[in-house]
Amino acid sequence: MDFTPDPDEELIRETVRGVCARFDDAYWSERDARHEFPWAFYGAMADGGWVGIAIPEAYGGGGRGINEASVVLEEVAASGAAMNGCSAVHLSIFGMHPVVLHGSEEMRRAYLPRVANGDLHVAFGVTEPDAGTDTPSIKTRALREPDGSYRIRGRKVWTSKALEAERVLLLCRTTPLEECAKRTDGMTLFLAPLRDPAVTITPIPKAGRNAVASCEVVYDDLRVEEADRVGEEGRGFRYLVDGLNAERILIASEALGIGKVALRRAVAYAKERVVFGRPIGQNQAVAFPLAEIHARLWAAEGMIRRAAWMLDRRMPCGEEANLAKYLAAEAGFAAADHAVQVHGGFGYAEEYHVARYWREARLMKIAPITQELVLAYVSEHVLGLPRSY
Repeated sequence: MDFTPDPDEELIRETVRGVCARFDDAYWSERDARHEFPWAFYGAMADGGWVGIAIPEAYGGGGRGINEASVVLEEVAASGAAMNGCSAVHLSIFGMHPVVLHGSEEMRRAYLPRVANGDLHVAFGVTEPDAGTDTPSIKTRALREPDGSYRIRGRKVWTSKALEAERVLLLCRTTPLEECAKRTDGMTLFLAPLRDPAVTITPIPKAGRNAVASCEVVYDDLRVEEADRVGEEGRGFRYLVDGLNAERILIASEALGIGKVALRRAVAYAKERVVFGRPIGQNQAVAFPLAEIHARLWAAEGMIRRAAWMLDRRMPCGEEANLAKYLAAEAGFAAADHAVQVHGGFGYAEEYHVARYWREARLMKIAPITQELVLAYVSEHVLGLPRSY
């Protein structure tokens, strides 16, 4: 790896920080409390070209790699926007990757420029209530009609941005599981319409990140044209897998950003809060955990940069991407959790914002893959131990 400082990366950081500085913690607390999508922030990011940073230049995007996209999302999170800010733009920045790689030329030209300029919001419909991370067990079905179109019936959960999105990348079974040679066969990916009477969207009440709703979405005989199928029928799961390493790197960057802002606030409070005639940061019981978290965040950042460097050069990086997600989620949550502890009772008060970071950092240990499944991957595919599930 080349560890020479990249002037482009520093310019990206400075510019994104400038955009995010217009949206302070009060803005994000208000959006979260009111369950309001951060339209002003999203518009500013789109106007700056950051929403389309990873979309190819041929389709109106910036044509940059995962490393640059990860830097953008890290800075968004580190500004205090945390997951509310990242989730507002994450799917636009990289969610269309399956379309970039496997969509028809007509599909790419119709949709990618609108995603790049911020006009088109797209959601992601994979998870189901009875399947979870066991994706091959999904039950949502897409049945082929005589005219070549499809009728989709089923239910998805945790579909973020469904209320704002015009389209959804929707994974369905086109062949029943019992008829497939492999469990991962027989699934097809569609860029399906969401604003249709056959679609019912219901927000799911949740603990945090409430500026961006996560929804249950029911599809009741939704008609989808053949032209809106991404790639070949039955290969949808493979298309999703193509983007899994990139997704883990981006999520890791968001967790890192939350950790950085939480640590920054904790250190500032430890310097200014005086108890028993001395700043609490003078006490080793406060100072040492903060120093350890600083070290853990640096370690996670190193793994993120390594994984992104490898992915952008099309090198195998399953181990690195998974470890980046694991280390960053652990370090980010530890930072947020200790920031609450350093603030004492005030850590539970919304005005200090660390409770919001804590709620959102906790999510990173669950989504888009649990820490336990990362360890299962490492156990089996890195260490060569027998498969445990």
